[in-house]
Formats: sequence, structure tokens, C-alpha cells
Amino acid sequence: MSQKKFNLAVLAGSVFYIGFLPKFPGTWGSLAALPLIYLASAYIHPLFGPLLLVVLFSLTTLLAAYGMEKAYGPDPAQCVSDEFAGQAVVFMFIPIYTSWEYNLLVFITGFVLFRFFDILKPLGIGAIQNTEGGWGVLLDDILAGMYAQMCLLFIIFVVL
Repeated sequence: MSQKKFNLAVLAGSVFYIGFLPKFPGTWGSLAALPLIYLASAYIHPLFGPLLLVVLFSLTTLLAAYGMEKAYGPDPAQCVSDEFAGQAVVFMFIPIYTSWEYNLLVFITGFVLFRFFDILKPLGIGAIQNTEGGWGVLLDDILAGMYAQMCLLFIIFVVL
């Protein structure tokens, strides 16, 4: 991380500097979101827990994006609050059970699916990323999360 003065937008958008971890900040951000999503799903509600996180991190992204882009350029890799929001979308409506093996399998699968859609950006995800400002930073991750969720629900209810 470069020697920049303290910036609240950078702190929030990078989710306490997770976005500055080396090599793959989006993957680190998505991975760091999983324990928080699990706790929200298990202890709040499988729908409302992740939904609360989607709203919280979407607002964080929209508010921090301008400052992050000012400091690091358009759609900066260091901004991972959008990954937290998109990863939480994946797990809305996903049942949480007492079996840790099932939960681990579901969370690993949801993580891999989200990263697949977020990295490759098929099915209009790449196009929506070109939206101006914070919306472009956020919406591609929300859409990637929606596609990943549909695939995960199919796997859970049809394949398993």
C-alpha cells in the first residue's frame, strides 16, 4: 500500500484494507466475506442475514467508490466491499443446516461459482460494469452473485 494519508473511503471500500492483500484482492475479499455471511445466515436468518449484508456493503460501496476511484483509478481492485455484497447475494435463500460438512460444501461451491461469474463476467456482467461511478463498481458483483445463486440453488435442490 502506498503512503497515502488516512482516507475513510479507502478504509471502508477496502473493508479494513483486505483489498490490499497481494495478487487477488477480489478473491481475498470474497473469501473474507464468507464467515460473516455464515454467521448472518445461521444466527439472523438465511434470507434476512445475507440481505442485511448486501444492503450494508452495497451502501458502503456506493459511498466509498468515489473516494476509492479518486485515489486508485476507475473500478479499483482495492475496493472489495462490492465483493462482500455480491458474495452475500449468493447465499440469500440458502438453507443452513447443523451438518458442518453440508455447510462447508455449500459455501465452497457458492464461493467458486461467484468467483467464476465475477472474474469471467459472462451474460451481461461485463457490460453492466461499464455503468458510471459506484454503480458500475457494485452492479457487476450483484449480478455475478445472482447468477451464482441460481446455479447454487440448482445444485442444492436438483443435484444433491
